Amino acid sequence: MSHAHQIVPREQLDFGLDGDIPKYWFGGDAFKSRFFDAMSTIFPEGERYFISCVRDYRDQVTDPKLLQDIKDFMRQEGQHGIVHTQYNDRLKAQGIDVDMLEKTLKHILFGIIRKHLPAAVTLADTAASEHMTAIMAHGFFERKEVLAKADPRMRAMYAWHAMEEIEHKAVAFDVMQKVAKVGYLRRVMAMAIVTIAFNIHALLITRYMLKVDGFSRWQRVKMFAKGLGWIFGPGGLYMPIFKHYVQYYKPGFHPWQGGQMKSYDLWLDTFNRTGDPIAAGEVLHAAGA
Repeated sequence: MSHAHQIVPREQLDFGLDGDIPKYWFGGDAFKSRFFDAMSTIFPEGERYFISCVRDYRDQVTDPKLLQDIKDFMRQEGQHGIVHTQYNDRLKAQGIDVDMLEKTLKHILFGIIRKHLPAAVTLADTAASEHMTAIMAHGFFERKEVLAKADPRMRAMYAWHAMEEIEHKAVAFDVMQKVAKVGYLRRVMAMAIVTIAFNIHALLITRYMLKVDGFSRWQRVKMFAKGLGWIFGPGGLYMPIFKHYVQYYKPGFHPWQGGQMKSYDLWLDTFNRTGDPIAAGEVLHAAGA
């Protein structure tokens, strides 16, 4: 099993989110910008959901190392929610009803899923989601061209989030396996459901945002026709990390068996030396192939 990274909560980071970040910060591309913005609106409630699902089992954990990992995982996820909320305030100023989006997601996650499904199921959802967010780091930063046209401040925010997802990617999984004793079938079913649900939800929010921005129905159709190819097509966001994704479906899988990022150490070293998340993000981006 590959060496696990240390989980380090990093707080009070300045990404310059109060600066002059363009509305379409992804090279002027409305669809790409809004797709990432849609993910940002999902994260605050999503992180609270993940924390709650892991916390369900914390009192049953006896391993001191896993207990510390859970504590650090919760602190990291809390910070992710805080920073994305800061960015989401910019979206509110652009006319996006972030409160409505978050209220809807909160009802789904807490008012329906956590209210009516067993804790083991919601923990399996969390472990699957953590695998997805960790491998997204590969999709976003192993290939330089993916975020080449993104605003450096936004690129840095997503770099920091991605690197911390890699650091704690095994925590929910270990709780699921060692404490909740979730079996193989429930684990892989959770991944299939989360994969479909996350992408549908993000795309529905993207469509809503583009409508608020004033694009006509036909303009949105053309944007989606091109944008879906960018997300799911050959060479897009997801296909190059498909091999990391499908590892989750293998019996005996563990997150630290593979799928590490060599450039993670470059990001970590730069951040530790400078304390500057934007500089660290630029080094990570530059290291992409």
